[in-house]
Amino acid sequence: MKLDDIKKLHQKKYRQAFGHYLVEGEHLVLELQKAAVRQPALRQAELYVTPAHAGWQSPLRIHPVSERQMAQLADTRTPQGILAVVPLPRLAAARDTEAGEKAIYLYEVQDPGNLGTILRTLAWFGGFRCLLSPGSVDPYNPKVVRASMGAIFHVPLETEVPLADLAARYFSIACLDLNGDRLTAPGFQQHDCYLFGNEARGVPTEALQRLGATPYTINGKGEIESLNLASAVNICAYELNRS
Repeated sequence: MKLDDIKKLHQKKYRQAFGHYLVEGEHLVLELQKAAVRQPALRQAELYVTPAHAGWQSPLRIHPVSERQMAQLADTRTPQGILAVVPLPRLAAARDTEAGEKAIYLYEVQDPGNLGTILRTLAWFGGFRCLLSPGSVDPYNPKVVRASMGAIFHVPLETEVPLADLAARYFSIACLDLNGDRLTAPGFQQHDCYLFGNEARGVPTEALQRLGATPYTINGKGEIESLNLASAVNICAYELNRS
């Protein structure tokens, strides 16, 4: 890929047009290389390195670039001197769902850091897939990729999944609500899909009613009104894995 085209991968429309996204920094490139052992499609990724990383060992194709070129390619203010151009994966589909897998549905999540942190949590526990509604942040946004710390390579992702489609896909859906039952209630772990709303607006009440979502509450004793979205998902994922 031409260097001028790589610069454009900072924008979603070009990621979609070229079918690639950026992975930047030593840690993420190492995670990419480890994931490529089991995922052949990732072996098509290509590395771009400055002279400081000239001795980098990788099974991936390596292209040397200058410090100035790296500064133009990288999304970060202080580039580490190594990045990868990675093919966009074939997005997961409903038919790919594995037995026992739980779905985390995020409705119009906007913050890249939140989504990256959520993916990191789901990858840590395993057994989850992540569904994103239309209007959500692009999971291949460089800020999401960095915040995921490599989890982007390990969590099945579906994008542009309409909220209304959940009823046909999942027999039992849970959501968070201030007036719901405790997470420790026996029924919490029995659902197929767990629905989380937009950071500021949540999920439309009428939509939750149509879905018949069962409400649950994360009990707290503090004075603030709500939890950060990523924190809420983290707590629920932990509870779902607590035995």
